[in-house]
Amino acid sequence: MEISTIIYSGIGVFILLVLLRYIKVVPQRSAYIIERLGKYRGTIQAGFHILIPFFDRVAYKHSLKEQAIDVDSQSCITRDNITVEVDGILYIQIFDPKKASYGIEDYKFAAIQLAQTTMRSVIGKMELDKTFEERDNINTTIVTAVDKASDPWGVKVSRYEVKNITPPQSIKDAMEKQMRAEREKRAMIAESEGEKQAKINVADGDKQELIKRSEGEKQKRINEAKGKASEIEEVANATANGIRAISDAISSQNGLDAVNLRIAEQYLNEFGKLAKENNSMIIPSDLANISGMIATASSVFKNSQNKSEDKK
Repeated sequence: MEISTIIYSGIGVFILLVLLRYIKVVPQRSAYIIERLGKYRGTIQAGFHILIPFFDRVAYKHSLKEQAIDVDSQSCITRDNITVEVDGILYIQIFDPKKASYGIEDYKFAAIQLAQTTMRSVIGKMELDKTFEERDNINTTIVTAVDKASDPWGVKVSRYEVKNITPPQSIKDAMEKQMRAEREKRAMIAESEGEKQAKINVADGDKQELIKRSEGEKQKRINEAKGKASEIEEVANATANGIRAISDAISSQNGLDAVNLRIAEQYLNEFGKLAKENNSMIIPSDLANISGMIATASSVFKNSQNKSEDKK
């Protein structure tokens, strides 16, 4: 009785273990490839599944989520014969688990190798400076090449990203010198532009100053000219008034006698000054010439007076 119980218990445990082994719970976004007697039977995805013991087995397990694969650094020679180290990240996703299982031995290894060879080919067509500028084109070219080749593998390549492009140390030093020279060039250009603008501003200031000063000088001369003109006009008016007053005085009664007397006085005064200034002097032989001079002057005044009366 006890032996049979032990046997039955052992058989029950064995059956339970077998059932547990062939009961499969597939996680979300996963796929299992099932083979029956070594031949592909089907693909099971997320959920509860029971396999036939001793006939079915899980041959491959695949994740249907997008995977990021690190592509190791590799040496590439550029078009201008410079060796650079390039690495990146490849993003792939399985869309057909059956092809991923039977289409290729190791799709990850194959995708990495294809990405590296394509990278070397693309870098070899570019010069060093272009490799830093054309990263997007490099990524697009690699994605196109790898995706086309991986289609029979049931794998979709979504994108590729270049992480680092590392040139040799000598090239780094040369690039650093070039960048330093470029920065110094931009600084010198900026400084010269500043000096140029400063000189332009100073020249404009001097120009404005000269214009203002010339306008001031012009206005000053205009004002002086106007002042002189006014002065001349006033002097002329005063002289005219004086002459007019003398004329009126001469035209009055006994005016001519007063003129004769004034002329005689002026003659004698000037004659006296001449005697003081010179040690020798010439005296007219006939002093009656004085009266003749006065008579001549008187006749001039009379003629002037007669012309004035005729005009009236």
